[in-house]
Amino acid sequence: MAVALGSRSALRLRLLLSQLKPGIRVSRAGPAAAFGTAVTSAKVAVNGVHLHYQRTGEGEHAVLLLPGMLGSGETDFGPQLKNLSKKLFTVVAWDPRGYGHSRPPDRDFPVDFFERDARDAIDLMKALQFKKVSLLGWSDGGITALIAAAKYPSYVRKMVIWGANAYVTDEDVRIYQGIRDVSKWSEKARKPLEALYGYDYFAKTCEQWVDGIQQFKRLPDGNICQHLLPLVQCPTLIVHGEKDPLVPRFHADFLHEHVKGSRLHLMPEGKHNLHLRFANEFNKLVEDFLQ
Repeated sequence: MAVALGSRSALRLRLLLSQLKPGIRVSRAGPAAAFGTAVTSAKVAVNGVHLHYQRTGEGEHAVLLLPGMLGSGETDFGPQLKNLSKKLFTVVAWDPRGYGHSRPPDRDFPVDFFERDARDAIDLMKALQFKKVSLLGWSDGGITALIAAAKYPSYVRKMVIWGANAYVTDEDVRIYQGIRDVSKWSEKARKPLEALYGYDYFAKTCEQWVDGIQQFKRLPDGNICQHLLPLVQCPTLIVHGEKDPLVPRFHADFLHEHVKGSRLHLMPEGKHNLHLRFANEFNKLVEDFLQ
């Protein structure tokens, strides 16, 4: 995202985005097929909505990819769908309700929207008949993964998160305000999301997301999921890009300190979209950790 808010803010925002009948799964050709991999796309009824997902691989180890704000499996995880081991893993990339192709319904942001996403994510994987799952969560998807791991400990095998935060600070709020008006974004940042959503839905949903995430600043300590971190039991890898202008290092340090037994891996040149920009390094790191 690029907004006319000064060079530092513009850089931050560009980096953020450089980047059926109930119970019946309906396969269709998905955009990820362009990567030359065997990726299937379908919808399945979960918690009163039809959730869209992409799936690839035949491994016994199920892995769910959780996208960031306004994201979807196809926009956020191309290199992972293409290159994570098909032999070791069955990889599923989902679109949370109101995002990507998981519409209707339109996206909304009640104060429990992260908890709702966590419940949807776990119930999706159960509907797909996976007995246990590992989670890879980016940005908002990282927050969702933390909540899912805390609330469904017997179901989550391992977890990798990056670009996530457990609370909201004044500095975070300044970033959120900078992305409210999508008409000020660069054309390069706007085009993929306009193509996915149409301008009106894209603009409206971005404004609603800003209001939704800022709700947490009004809570004690800006809490999103701090209180749940001690409940996480699975092995957890926290990846942080040292040059991430969107999520300061202190957020990663806080997660590392409060998620028992977690491991913190720093990528010196990594930015917010480190899994895209340094996909080979990131994918190897993930495969080694999950095994």
